[in-house]
Amino acid sequence: MKLKLNPDLLRPLLGTIGLMIGFGVYAVAGDLPQPWQRLSIGAMFALLGVSAVIYGRGERWIQVLGGVLIAYGLLRALLLG
Repeated sequence: MKLKLNPDLLRPLLGTIGLMIGFGVYAVAGDLPQPWQRLSIGAMFALLGVSAVIYGRGERWIQVLGGVLIAYGLLRALLLG
């Protein structure tokens, strides 16, 4: 007998685990000295944007959100902070 997981039940669980990991990594990056703190947090936002663009193929609003996250991540890493 093969155990079959329902994707509708698995998706919220994976989302919750992802949020916990994301907040944990963000907190660790917040403890880094400058400029590493600024660069690492900016890189995290940019990578989140890239993953949104890849995930959102066919969904224009997700790709736009990904573009906004990429732009904010680059601004955060290079200019803001």
